[in-house]
Amino acid sequence: VQSVLQKYKDLQDIIAILGMDELSEEDKLVVARARKIQRFLSQPFHVAEVFTGSPGVFVDLADTIKGFRSIVDGEYDHLPEAAFYMVGTIEEVEAKAAKMAAEAA
Repeated sequence: VQSVLQKYKDLQDIIAILGMDELSEEDKLVVARARKIQRFLSQPFHVAEVFTGSPGVFVDLADTIKGFRSIVDGEYDHLPEAAFYMVGTIEEVEAKAAKMAAEAA
């Protein structure tokens, strides 16, 4: 996870100057996965319930590792980036993506 995020950080200058179109397909994949990782880090916390209106979620370490590993391995490349925002487990990402697809249809 750290190496993907670091690679994304390294690519940000290139993206700012030349745009995403100038990146190789591999680098575009790194950027997409890094952005999903960043969104996946936005777990809803119990202390923020008052401010967000969303209930807090506790995710144990094994589920956290499983989620990040599957993102890095590309198992969720087909899901939209927004599905990774403010969810707990990777299963919640899948459910949110399915809901988003149903609403768009």
